[in-house]
Amino acid sequence: MADGNEEPQAESEEEDSPGGAASARVPAERSGHVAVTDGRRMFVWGGYKNAPATEFYDFYLPRDEIWVYAMDNGIWQKVKTGGNVPPSMSGSCAVCVDKVLYLFGGHHAHGNTNQFYMLNLSPRDGDLLWEKVECKGTPPSPKDKLGVWVYKNKLFYFGGYGYYQEDSVGTFEFDETSFANASLPRGWNNHVHILSLENFTWSRAITTGKSPSPRAAHACATIGNRGYVFGGRYRDSRINDLYYLNFDTWEWHEVIAQGANPVGRSWHSLTQASSHSLFLFGGFTTEKQPLSDAWIYNLSTNEWIPFKNNHSEKPRLWHTACASKEGEIFVFGGCANNLLAHEKAAHSNEVLIFPIQPKSLVRLCLEAVISFRDMLANSLDHLPKHLLLNIHQRFANSNKTSGS
Repeated sequence: MADGNEEPQAESEEEDSPGGAASARVPAERSGHVAVTDGRRMFVWGGYKNAPATEFYDFYLPRDEIWVYAMDNGIWQKVKTGGNVPPSMSGSCAVCVDKVLYLFGGHHAHGNTNQFYMLNLSPRDGDLLWEKVECKGTPPSPKDKLGVWVYKNKLFYFGGYGYYQEDSVGTFEFDETSFANASLPRGWNNHVHILSLENFTWSRAITTGKSPSPRAAHACATIGNRGYVFGGRYRDSRINDLYYLNFDTWEWHEVIAQGANPVGRSWHSLTQASSHSLFLFGGFTTEKQPLSDAWIYNLSTNEWIPFKNNHSEKPRLWHTACASKEGEIFVFGGCANNLLAHEKAAHSNEVLIFPIQPKSLVRLCLEAVISFRDMLANSLDHLPKHLLLNIHQRFANSNKTSGS
């Protein structure tokens, strides 16, 4: 699975894979998946992994399951979904708005898609049912490895790698290496497409200013009325430029940061860390090296600041990153080695937690109670019920971890 012109020989897998997921207590290792959050829970869907065989190959993870991770206690839950389920895919683009997951694009066993799906993550009847949405207007071309922003009940999709689409505003550049080995040639683009969540209608943004070059496997994040994009792959280069699009004026701005900058990369993550900062983690360099570095971009000072973390020995690429309401970034999955090498990919199912903001007083108190649980055992019943439930869940999760 590549960030530009290479795709895996992946097969669909509709059942839990043998030897994986530790008796289904945690999701299988994977890359190219999607993950969204409602601030308290992280929802993981799709992606692919290596099959447990002597001659390894890739297969897509089951399409009819969602893995739900409770950010406050670290407990995973597998939930089966129904309805009009999307095909098993990698490189799709997902976002959560008002507890609804919106899924667009991706790469499946028969190529790229531009279908749009939605999944209510908090249904009244408890059943998670996918719905394929027939949107009005002209959609983006079928593609994967694109980015998305959210602003005023609209989704803004940028870039990606896929099939040709004529566009009077943006640029599409063919990948010459795709001409011989694909039924339809593909390439990179820098198109901006808008989807209104009020009437599910596609439209095109007429932008001004210096726009970013065509790219794929970049990373996007929204702060206020600005949609930021960092890096990505364009032809044989993995770049380190930073741009933002102003959604009120539709003007592109290139950001020239002060001081040191992260190296060029693709397959990384960019996450809003606060109202004035972005968090960058991992990725894959032009020299095909996996990265484990983390950076904070401060909008106020216009500088990248290296972020010291406890995961500096754990490179990740094509992972996902979600921010919690407690000021933490949760990185899940991804690959720890060179996906393009002729060796077995080191896919992961580990959750890496990066504390970006100080912990709340409630969080500190709960951690103190857990640390001294034996001493406080006779007093726990005096806690409010929701806190007591949280404590018991953490105890249960701690016991599972220690016994595995």
